[in-house]
Amino acid sequence: MLKGRKITVGVTGGIAAYKAADIVSWLKQQGAVVRVAMTEGATHFITPLVMKTLSGNAVGCDIMTEDDAFHVPHIDLAECELFLIVPATANLLAKAAHGLADDLLSAALLATKAPVLCAPAMHSNMYQHPATQANLSLLRDRGWQMIEPGFGRLACGAVGQGRLADVETIKEAVCAFFAQSQLLAGKKVLVTGGPTYEYIDPVRFIGNRSSGRMGLAVAEAARDAGADVVFVLGPSALPDAAGMRTIHVVSAAEMYDAVWAEYTDADIVVMAAAVADYRPAERAAQKQKKGGDETLQLVRTVDILQSLGEHKEGRFLTGVAAETADIATYAADKLRRKNLDLIIANDVAQPGAGFDVETNIVTAVWPEAAAEGGLAMEQWPLLSKREVAARIIRMIAERMKMNDKK
Repeated sequence: MLKGRKITVGVTGGIAAYKAADIVSWLKQQGAVVRVAMTEGATHFITPLVMKTLSGNAVGCDIMTEDDAFHVPHIDLAECELFLIVPATANLLAKAAHGLADDLLSAALLATKAPVLCAPAMHSNMYQHPATQANLSLLRDRGWQMIEPGFGRLACGAVGQGRLADVETIKEAVCAFFAQSQLLAGKKVLVTGGPTYEYIDPVRFIGNRSSGRMGLAVAEAARDAGADVVFVLGPSALPDAAGMRTIHVVSAAEMYDAVWAEYTDADIVVMAAAVADYRPAERAAQKQKKGGDETLQLVRTVDILQSLGEHKEGRFLTGVAAETADIATYAADKLRRKNLDLIIANDVAQPGAGFDVETNIVTAVWPEAAAEGGLAMEQWPLLSKREVAARIIRMIAERMKMNDKK
């Protein structure tokens, strides 16, 4: 699984730095191409010579190094398939969260487009400090995956959460990452996200509060699963994500056109956008003033997912719906009406779910002949949007594999 994989290991100045040697040795034994970046603090706990011997490659310690093994050290180290940090100190987390790049490792992290797998390790007081927790939250939002520290006796003798995760746990996380990265290899995944704006006049529009975060999380999870991803995004403040093609649209009609332009060769579609159900019958050329005819005539917008379901032809179609009551009932109805393979219903009436938050509470529903009523479902607890997205992608991969066997 790891043979030929390009992995950069970042090592920081914590007492657990010596355990990074075991990880580097194991990666090398598995056939990975391993490069190591060390902070100055890390070199006080374990020497660069040890890491060079175990990895079989030159070790980067100084951003200004003139070692012939590097062309531009922080760029060379940034070019990898996985960036693994073992251990990650509170200082490194703070620098990465706020874009500081004052040493080789932090500069390489700022330059990399690779997924980051991070194993924090520090005193429990430092780990629990609001600043550290805020930095961890920021990094998770950017897609960093955390290997949570363990609870137990720390180097200073205190007992609490903060010790580096077990070496075996870190190895399992690396293997799980690359296993996940192959789930949708060779597949084209089309994802939509965000709202649509249906303009009344040049100033006013009909819209909703969707931020596009759920759609982006699904698109990133599909990308990390090895898929070729196209993300059709409605009006949003979200930046374009690396490793995928983003198409910006405004109205439901524009989203319809963009989706159908990409649908022909798509294998999987996840409609996570909150598309407006209605639009003004006519868009005024000038801002409408008070005092005139203030009746607004509305007409239905095109149902994009319905249209896709009518021409599914072997594609795997997933809908994401926001509901406030009778979640399972409405989800099951949409699944059948729109000829879907999976629907994810988000209970936006619950605290911590829905728009403008980082978590969701969802019910997944899919066709299952052996289940009661021909449908099966799972209710997921309050989860981050990223975890929900990861579960969606895993479920899609599993359902597609099962369908192929039938």
